[in-house]
Amino acid sequence: MDTTVLLVDDHAILREGLRMVLDAQPGISVVGEAEDGRHAVEMAERLRPQIVVMDIAMPNLNGAEATRQIKRRFPGTRVLILTMHENREYLAQIVEAGAIGAVLKRAAGTELVEAVKAAAQGRSFFSPAIATMMQEDYRFQLSKEGRDEAEHLTAREREILQLVAEGKSNRDMATILDLSIKTVQTHRAHLMHKLDAHDRMDLVKYAIQHGIIAAP
Repeated sequence: MDTTVLLVDDHAILREGLRMVLDAQPGISVVGEAEDGRHAVEMAERLRPQIVVMDIAMPNLNGAEATRQIKRRFPGTRVLILTMHENREYLAQIVEAGAIGAVLKRAAGTELVEAVKAAAQGRSFFSPAIATMMQEDYRFQLSKEGRDEAEHLTAREREILQLVAEGKSNRDMATILDLSIKTVQTHRAHLMHKLDAHDRMDLVKYAIQHGIIAAP
């Protein structure tokens, strides 16, 4: 069965180009298009796509808020963000909102297919330039104590860290690890406390920096 994709961007020409790229790939089918975030939420409810490719800067409802609403209503839907620039503020918002990855528009022709395939398998994908920015942004924050913190994580906390960084929800992790959702939430809270992480973005940065997930 094909991986179904909803394209969301306020530029019709860009959507047309992305549709051509994705539809040319065996196993990928674009099932709809939306021109803003509000329309994207409506179409996600109607079409139930597996993947949403979402522009971040749009009128009416931006990509971060649309992602947040889609993930709240349809936790199994995976969202990939399209962005013009390696913007730290935007990136923090979309990862916190629940996006599984981000692709630079200038590289979408070559990277989007790989990103969709990764997302379909539940794996994160970030354009190399974005991944590098995340590594550099996090590296200067690391102290000797921060580097040693990984040694104080339990095996279960390291498992949770990887799954969170890969975009898994608490429900997903509970199923994978055969735990209750409450137990997963407890481990996740302990993990964030030990790493002094304030949100999911901090955990993704930490996982990339320490080789827990591979940067593309």
